[in-house]
Amino acid sequence: MSKTRWILAVLLLFVFAATPAGAGEADEASMDILRETLRSNKKALVAVNLALSDEEARAFWPVYDRYQAELTVVGNRLLQVIDDYKRTFGSTTDDEARKLVDDYLAIQRDRVALRLSYVEPFAEALPGRKLMRFYQIESKIDAVMRFELAASIPVIEQ
Repeated sequence: MSKTRWILAVLLLFVFAATPAGAGEADEASMDILRETLRSNKKALVAVNLALSDEEARAFWPVYDRYQAELTVVGNRLLQVIDDYKRTFGSTTDDEARKLVDDYLAIQRDRVALRLSYVEPFAEALPGRKLMRFYQIESKIDAVMRFELAASIPVIEQ
């Protein structure tokens, strides 16, 4: 198993182990702890898998920290939409459902726009292959996190 796969597998196991048993049982404090733990582990995972030189690291990490701060804002908007949905689950009206869909898609649009806006700053810090590797790692971590998040979201009834 490659180092990247091994670390992603460990992260995935950690996420599942740290997730509260039921979607309705999670309180805000434990979700905040989980989010912060994932963010910390994400940075470590990126660090291990990029193997940056000292010069690359000096240029990359400040850009990465700004990127993560902006990505966190977008992620928090997504969590708010999910919380809104969970609060009304079972009684969601058609109008509320439509607003949730619109809000969700706006967040996805903003996430993509943010990633696009950081290609150049990251490209100034990293050679092309490492830039590509970073975006691949970012995509894999995002997929794991989104999978875990999706598991806690009930599907609306017909």
